[in-house]
Amino acid sequence: MTPPDCLAAGGPDHMPERIPGRGRPAGCAYRIGIDVGGTFTDVVGIAADGSQTLAKAASTPGDQSEGVIQGLRNLAAALQLTLGELLQQTLRIVHGTTVATNALLERKGARIGLLTTEGHRDVIEMREGLKPERYDLRLPAPEPLVPRRLRLGVRERLRPDGREELPLDPVSLDAAIARLRAEGVEGVAIGFLHSWAAPEHEHAAAAAVAAALPDAFVTCSADVLPQIKEFERFSTAAVNAYVGPVVSRYLGRLAGRLEEAGYRGPLFVILSHGGVAPVAEAARLAVGTALSGPAGGVAAAVALAEQGLGQDLVTFDMGGTSTDIALVAGGEATLGRGRSVGGERIALESLDIVTLGAGGGSIAHLGPGGTLQVGPRSAGAVPGPACYGQGGTEPTVTDANLVLGYLDAGNFLGGARRLDRAAAERAVAGLAGRLGITPEACASGIHDLVNARMADGVRLATVRRGVDPRDFALLAFGGAAGLHATAVARELGLRRAAVPLFAAGLSAWGMLHTDLRYELSRSVVTPGGLPPDAELRALFDGLEAEGRARMAGWHGGEVAARRAADMRYGEQVFEIAVPLDEIDWQGADLAGQIRAAFHARHRALFTYDLPEEEVVLVNARLAATGVLPRQAVAGREGGSEAAPAATRRIRLAKGAVTAPVHRFETLAPGQAVAGPAIVESDTTTVLLRPGDAARMDARGWLEIAVPADGAGA
Repeated sequence: MTPPDCLAAGGPDHMPERIPGRGRPAGCAYRIGIDVGGTFTDVVGIAADGSQTLAKAASTPGDQSEGVIQGLRNLAAALQLTLGELLQQTLRIVHGTTVATNALLERKGARIGLLTTEGHRDVIEMREGLKPERYDLRLPAPEPLVPRRLRLGVRERLRPDGREELPLDPVSLDAAIARLRAEGVEGVAIGFLHSWAAPEHEHAAAAAVAAALPDAFVTCSADVLPQIKEFERFSTAAVNAYVGPVVSRYLGRLAGRLEEAGYRGPLFVILSHGGVAPVAEAARLAVGTALSGPAGGVAAAVALAEQGLGQDLVTFDMGGTSTDIALVAGGEATLGRGRSVGGERIALESLDIVTLGAGGGSIAHLGPGGTLQVGPRSAGAVPGPACYGQGGTEPTVTDANLVLGYLDAGNFLGGARRLDRAAAERAVAGLAGRLGITPEACASGIHDLVNARMADGVRLATVRRGVDPRDFALLAFGGAAGLHATAVARELGLRRAAVPLFAAGLSAWGMLHTDLRYELSRSVVTPGGLPPDAELRALFDGLEAEGRARMAGWHGGEVAARRAADMRYGEQVFEIAVPLDEIDWQGADLAGQIRAAFHARHRALFTYDLPEEEVVLVNARLAATGVLPRQAVAGREGGSEAAPAATRRIRLAKGAVTAPVHRFETLAPGQAVAGPAIVESDTTTVLLRPGDAARMDARGWLEIAVPADGAGA
């Protein structure tokens, strides 16, 4: 039976953390976000009154659904419910998964084949004729996802305008399919020349493959990416076929387990562009989940910007195995295309995220010449850092932070796990001995080195994109970010940082603050500049009608459509993305308006434009968004200022000091905390260095003023 108080907190074994709301939830209806990380799976539930509860469980890399279900059990226990009772009261579940990412990084996807136009099977191996490290003469060529013997040519040919040059040859097609059947492939990518202009040949081939190989995952390049540029289209389709069987099996297992446990509501998956899609669509377009997990954190940053944190943010998401960095400028996330994951090109639109192999579990070791290095190798969830007591012996960033006194060994995850300080000291001491320094100096070096690496990651996300990071605030989240946030801010000259109370589960929280999204694109080939106004209207109106029709099949609420285009000057090789939100589509000189928008965008990006040059429209784009209901989040109630809960001896750059330790959840709105100090909760620890001035915001985040020029560090 449901207890009378649906928000009663569970014990420490369930690893809960809760922000109480004002009163009892009406009907106890929950929305749940789930983020699977390399070390922990975070589950956030928001109740009808805006109350929020965070639960964590160890991630299960072998089958992520096991960790997800355990996380849901922990959340239910924290709310004094059974798993079935919680799921029966849940309106929506949004999930972020790293299944596709891991399959690409670890090369553990499906065995796949590629059907392509005869004579063009090497497109995905020749790529664009460029090397990722152009001056490395010994750099080996990337290994294609599809071995050459499984890249099979089929007799057919289309012209660039979609007219048929050579019909699809059934004899050639049947021979290729028979070869794939004999090889036992699990997935098949189909990529024919110019299929973006006319997909009929690809669709006919897909029907034949499905009939002959009913258990195979079949994907057409014209359905995944209906755009010119064969390599990008073929590569994206191949990645979809490679991760599709793995992702669809995982999502099927998860959906089945949820149904067995009593869940009857919709299951959504957050995609790389930051929007969400039904589970069936995520399985079909599995390549779109390659950045699923990090996307939740960026969605959270956009939501916090709307709530008043600031319009210009650098997201700094540091977890157990990696750190993800992105920009929110003017309250909107930065999008890009042509992303590579695991060395494979994915040309779908995605959030522009820089990922570093630096997290709490990153292993410190000796590099070339006997120098100290940190990462990218990680201890992961198993065995984890040495201090976890699960058999790990190599020193990690978490071990170093424990040795420096920044973490409370007895209150990790609210006491659910006690850290073994002696094991951490042994691991760090072993590396220190090889370096010829003290263990404390080694721990400080590990901490400082990972800070420098993450500051470089922020530079990649900002300076190399023409953005001055000093104009932005650093939004730090993930389980480990609070210990490093102000050091990274100092390194970059940022004056402001913020750490939410729900930092450890903010990506899962963000998944509940985004909307359904469906991306469409069409390539345009017109000599002599832009098409006439009537063709432009018909092109974009057609995309919008298709997007609204697809969205109507997903939900019956409000639908918004945003138009954009990929454009370039006639002699340029690469396009830029041009938003077309301000265009008057029924006004006069539509082509002139779009041309002016391109000039303005080019000038904003590169400081100049060329008004006399021919302007070319390459791809028309539309994003259809279905607005999902939001639940207002309860703010923090006022109260008297809380005294420090304890003190702890910590080591800083200028030596050891005794620092006050504050409990995050007991800080009153407006309460100030000056560094050096520790602010900790069950799942988050924030290190305030000398000179830092923090203040608890009533909306649920710790706002930190960082002194200029690195003073006091």
